[in-house]
Parts: sequence; C-alpha cells; structure tokens
Amino acid sequence: MKFSLICEHDHTFEAWFRSNDDFDTQAKRGFVECPHCGSSKVGKALMAPSVATGRAKDDRKQAVMMAATQAAQAEAYAKLRELTAKVKENASDVGEKFPDEARAMHYGEKPAAPIYGKAGREEVEALVDEGVELMPLPDLPEPEELN
Repeated sequence: MKFSLICEHDHTFEAWFRSNDDFDTQAKRGFVECPHCGSSKVGKALMAPSVATGRAKDDRKQAVMMAATQAAQAEAYAKLRELTAKVKENASDVGEKFPDEARAMHYGEKPAAPIYGKAGREEVEALVDEGVELMPLPDLPEPEELN
C-alpha cells in the first residue's frame, strides 16, 4: 500500500508498506524516516481517495490530452518559424562569420546592422561574456517532421 506521509517539520513524501499494521510497526520502532530531514516522527498525511475509472475512459482522456499537446506544440513551432522568417527577412546572413561580425559591430569597428549566422556554443558564450547582445534563432523541425 502506498501512503502519503508527513514528518514533524511538515515535509511530505510517499512510501510503500505491505499493510497498515506494517507501517504502524515500523513507525513505532523509528524505522520510518523523512527523506528530507531524517526525522523519525512521521505520520500519515490526508490522502485523496483512489477512484477506479474505466480503462476506455482513461484511454480517451489520454488521447484528447495528447492531441491538445500536439496542437499546442505545432502552434508554438509555427509562431517560432514565423518569427525566424521575419528576422531573416530583415537581416543579412553572415554565415560562419557571425561571431567576428557581431564582435566588430559591438566594438564600433563596423556600423551596427541586423545580422544572423552560425556560431558554436563556446563562441556564443564568449560573445555574451563580452556583452554582445544576441538572440539565438532556433533550428526548427518542419511541420511534417513533428508527426
């Protein structure tokens, strides 16, 4: 049986016991300890009753939730694709030269202009450490790749 438990310091946790008597025996002997603080003054917390539902109803509910999640994910990807397209439409692709170009603009060696390109993780971290303002553009899967 799974029990919701609470210690004297109001830490809640769950534990499994063979029976109610098994919990009572172990708790009286101090064998039940709070995993958060180590207190052995542990009691049962109030639990919501477990209500059995039909498997078909659960499967239907899970399918609806999955469909809603997939729809929300597709919508989020569509908005990110739209944002990425607008950035690319209004900026110049400098490719692998992105770190050098961004740095040159930051230090006033070149006039500021909207650019995008490629940079490795270490290069991005170095730019950020130098105070260069940037925003990563995500490589997003195409809609057909999401299914």
